[in-house]
Amino acid sequence: MRVLLSSILLLLSLASPARAADRAADVAAINAVVEQFKAAIIARDGKTLGSLFLQDHDSWLSVPDAAAWEKVKARNPKARKVFPSSWKKFADFIQTSDQPVEERFYNVRIDTNGTVASVWFDFDFLIAGKVTNRGSESWQMVRAEDGWKISSMLFSMGD
Repeated sequence: MRVLLSSILLLLSLASPARAADRAADVAAINAVVEQFKAAIIARDGKTLGSLFLQDHDSWLSVPDAAAWEKVKARNPKARKVFPSSWKKFADFIQTSDQPVEERFYNVRIDTNGTVASVWFDFDFLIAGKVTNRGSESWQMVRAEDGWKISSMLFSMGD
């Protein structure tokens, strides 16, 4: 029994560095998607932005924080709190914007098992250099045939 347990522990310890290297490579690849996303927004490149998403899937939701929700309700008492949209609408908005647009990311956290991933960060969204929204954003990602893709996006809206 001791020999079996020792063998298992040895195998696990030998496999661990390989898994750590794989995880580091996955995190680097996901960080590259984050950087491509930011650069595509600044360049107003809707095509590149769209290429970062699963093409046949579109889960995009935004939710106002408490302060923003109060303002929304004051303007429209029948407003919904959760706003569905799509990466296609966002890519079109970015591509056709007549003003500079940027999204700044802070405190980016990535968790992955090599097949699926979660990316969480705080952000400021700017139009013409002015912050128009800030909050937290979460991406669910999958490793598709052609690399890491964003499958869904959730973000808060605040001042």
